[in-house]
Amino acid sequence: MSVQSDNDRDGAASEPKALSPSSLLLRKFAKRDDGATAVEFAMVALPFFALLFAILETAVVFFAGQILETGVYNASRLIRTGQAQQSGFSDADFKDEVCANFYGVIDCEDGGLVLDVRTHVNFDVDLELPIDEDGNFTFTPQYDPGQRNDIVVVRAFIEWPTIVPALGNDLSNLSNGNRLIAAAAAFRNEPFN
Repeated sequence: MSVQSDNDRDGAASEPKALSPSSLLLRKFAKRDDGATAVEFAMVALPFFALLFAILETAVVFFAGQILETGVYNASRLIRTGQAQQSGFSDADFKDEVCANFYGVIDCEDGGLVLDVRTHVNFDVDLELPIDEDGNFTFTPQYDPGQRNDIVVVRAFIEWPTIVPALGNDLSNLSNGNRLIAAAAAFRNEPFN
């Protein structure tokens, strides 16, 4: 009686199994690693660029806010010292003085800058952004630079376009997707003549 080994009985272990051409190609592809860097970069590229653009846009918005604040502060000195009142400044003249301090960063030509100059009885002033519940900028500006020793609040508003709200960095606070940037200067006029 002959004894057969396990390998002789099923015959599969002694001969290699034939692989289809697609399986061979898939195995070759799985063993290669020369494109791994490109694949890894493709996986992290979107979050990386989203973070990069979010940082840049936030920096630009804060920079524009600082330029607006500086322009309002510098031009408000004309009201505080009485030069605007004694020279007969109109609201357009005062706006030109504010815009002269923007150094080309903020565009005043398109009419986007809204200035409000009001006198108040005391320094208890509401400086909340004038945005309604629908996200619209609703404000009626005035120009009243006051007289000597009056308390004056100068406010400026500008709508700044946001660039990358879809990438998770939504800085917009208006319904049209823009950011309302505001600046204010509160002071008591000097006792000018």
